[in-house]
Amino acid sequence: MIRIVLYQNTNQKIAEACGKWFPRVVSDETIGLEELAAHMASHNTPYSKGAILGMLTDAAACTKELLLLGKNVKFADIAIFSLGLKVKGGAPTKENYNVGKYILGLKLRARATGELKTENLDTSIKLINLAAPATENPVNPDDTGKDNPSGGGSQTTGGGGNTDNTQQGGGGTTDSGSTDEGGGDNVNL
Repeated sequence: MIRIVLYQNTNQKIAEACGKWFPRVVSDETIGLEELAAHMASHNTPYSKGAILGMLTDAAACTKELLLLGKNVKFADIAIFSLGLKVKGGAPTKENYNVGKYILGLKLRARATGELKTENLDTSIKLINLAAPATENPVNPDDTGKDNPSGGGSQTTGGGGNTDNTQQGGGGTTDSGSTDEGGGDNVNL
């Protein structure tokens, strides 16, 4: 079950969204490669946790290497990983363009693909109530995003890695269902 919490957007720069309430996915924890390998080994596979961990570690390193060579990497029914640029404006002319001046860095992008696309998911969503109400950009001091550059989410930060306070989904739509008019806090998709 996907659990969500509501937050109120207080960013006055986006007038049409300011003061409105939006959902964010709540995630309990981030699973590392070792935990993923243990989970995979528990599914009656002939491979040990160590063998799976080795393959996953190599897959992560090779994915990074291929991305830095200008390739996109597709994990079937999960996502297509690619690189994007963090840019600082644009140059007035092509001749004035300077990579060091206008490119601030790289960002990892992931587009949902295959069975992971929103229209193919069969799941339910439940609105939960956290102790403190979430506002525009709540920060969890234990989750600074350093170990999760793709913005995978935590209890207080939304998935998708957006920083502009607009509603974005991870490769699909952001329809969270309706919870008004006493219709309940659960939605089946």
